[in-house]
Amino acid sequence: MVAGAERVTVRSVLFDLAVAGGVAMLTVPYVYRLHVLFGAAMAVAVGFRRIRPLTVMLVVSALALGHLVILGRPDPTSFDIAVLIAMYSVVKYAPVLWHGFVAAGIVAVGLIIEQVRHLTFRWWYSALLLFGFCTAVWLVAYTLRTRRRYLRSLEERAATAERERDHLAQLALAGERAGIARELHDVVAHTLAVMVVQAEGARYALADDPSQVEEALRTIAATGRDALGDMHRIVGVLRGDEPVGDGADRGVATIGQVLVLIERARTTGLAVTHECVGDPPAMSAAEELTVFRVVQEALTNAIRHAGAEANVTVRLEYSPQLVTISVVDDGGGRLASANGAVGHGLIGMRERIAVHDGQFSAGPRFGGGWHVDASLPVKGAT
Repeated sequence: MVAGAERVTVRSVLFDLAVAGGVAMLTVPYVYRLHVLFGAAMAVAVGFRRIRPLTVMLVVSALALGHLVILGRPDPTSFDIAVLIAMYSVVKYAPVLWHGFVAAGIVAVGLIIEQVRHLTFRWWYSALLLFGFCTAVWLVAYTLRTRRRYLRSLEERAATAERERDHLAQLALAGERAGIARELHDVVAHTLAVMVVQAEGARYALADDPSQVEEALRTIAATGRDALGDMHRIVGVLRGDEPVGDGADRGVATIGQVLVLIERARTTGLAVTHECVGDPPAMSAAEELTVFRVVQEALTNAIRHAGAEANVTVRLEYSPQLVTISVVDDGGGRLASANGAVGHGLIGMRERIAVHDGQFSAGPRFGGGWHVDASLPVKGAT
């Protein structure tokens, strides 16, 4: 417990005023003005017992001692109960426990003084009674102090757990937004790249071969419809119409649709060679989507940077525990720039592979072109 941690409420203030009023009422039977003065001063001090417990203990003890020295009464007064109230308050409300031991020492000194002033034949009996009663008050205050600290710790744990829950929710939301952004980038980038190349080809072929224009327009329309379907699924997840899981439910792309990507890339003029080694193992939807998006992004970069005259090789090698992806292009006879090709697409591919604890590398090839290599550990369908 730290200093200033005690919360002061209206209820606690009213209770302390009632305690102070009770001490003040104990001065009523006394007719001497000094008695009333000392009792009233103790009552006022007790009113601040919750916010300044040790100070109140020192003030009340000094008043009790002054009352004894000035008036020299042989017996304690009824309003000396304020000393016990002050000790109780120190043990329960003081910021550190050693204040409580100081208060206990002050009370012990007061009891010794009283015993010396009232030595009788059975003095040990009254001493045992008084010390036992004061010890009981101290232990009750200590028990309540421990209980208060325990309840306070529970409140702090609950508040911390709530903050952590909100923080984790924000992290999950940020991760979901990042995943949706990757999906949007992959869908839009690939679709626009194919549509732009097809539109440029149609413009050049418009005068010479109208049949090629018709085929290009057909490809543009089919590509746009596929992209629109992907966008609808992504927006459905964003709106909450579809359940959000580990990212696999943002699309329905599978390993089998890689052939569709390759055929679509061939319509742009790329010479794409597809190599498949082994049989696809049982994969989760998230793993199949990752393979699909990596091939999609690699072909998109080839369309955008290598050009229509490039040769591209897409190689998928399957084993029961690993899928290896390799997409290599010759750059259409041009040298690739390592800086010019780095963008959100490569970052997205790297992040997708990293989610599954895989390995990813990409960069320019010696002699021209670009390579994308990735290995994806397979954990199996769930």
